[in-house]
Amino acid sequence: MRAAISLPALKQGVKVVPGRLPFSAGTVLFMVAIHALALVALLPRFWSPTALLVLLGLYWLTACVGVTLGYHRLLAHRAFQVPRWLELVIATCGALSCQHGPIDWVGLHRHHHLHSDDPADHHNSHLGFWWSHFAWMLHTVPAKQYVRQLTPDLQQIPYHRWLNRNFLLLQLPLAAALYGLGQASGAGGWALVLWGIPLRLVFVYHATWLVNSATHRWGYVSHRSGDSSRNNWWVALLTFGEGWHNNHHAYPSSARMGFRWWELDFTWWHIQMLGRLGLARRIRLAAPLHSPSP
Repeated sequence: MRAAISLPALKQGVKVVPGRLPFSAGTVLFMVAIHALALVALLPRFWSPTALLVLLGLYWLTACVGVTLGYHRLLAHRAFQVPRWLELVIATCGALSCQHGPIDWVGLHRHHHLHSDDPADHHNSHLGFWWSHFAWMLHTVPAKQYVRQLTPDLQQIPYHRWLNRNFLLLQLPLAAALYGLGQASGAGGWALVLWGIPLRLVFVYHATWLVNSATHRWGYVSHRSGDSSRNNWWVALLTFGEGWHNNHHAYPSSARMGFRWWELDFTWWHIQMLGRLGLARRIRLAAPLHSPSP
């Protein structure tokens, strides 16, 4: 399914009651381990300018290219199109963020837009800051049963199905590459592994989660969106433009989320660059921008 699609007209949902949802033991253990290893990475012995550069480079590659541009604007909302080979590369960057594979991520996100801040929303902000930020992921939420119904376009692509099953395995070749780079550069193999994987993942996780929590609590409202979404400048800086969340919820299929000149949207700049290179087409923009793409 190559054409741009809108969110499926599927209005099913089960009320989320946090106290009645079972914990996901695997997710809990994984999150505890990743946060513990991130603290280990902060020990002075592992610090180096090379480690910092690795963290920043992988933060951009996974948070911006992978999650914001790839999982969110390209796959979840089909706000623009790229050649299939490039879509697969970008989806791989998204999988390196360890936020599930593309099918699960997109399915849950589309479900969120169908039920934003209503009782069926799995990270309903009315259930509290920590629930919308983090706690919901530690449980088996009802929204997961609708993922297949909400992602027919992605399930047609074998590589997306493979990524969805094996996204965690991508950290192994990444760890091997980082270890080799650390040994060759003198920065230390384990230092680059710790800064490039657990510490980077913790930063990417919490920045992404702030879109679910902080931008439904702090900021300003520019458009009627039917929920509590807000535009938040500091979340936008941390997430390459995702903090203009009220704009996004009012016009979810827009490739550009920063509507005013001072609403900096770094991911939009990436999409513009792809367009100039002839790699992005059918770029969809919100009506308030008054600049439809050919």
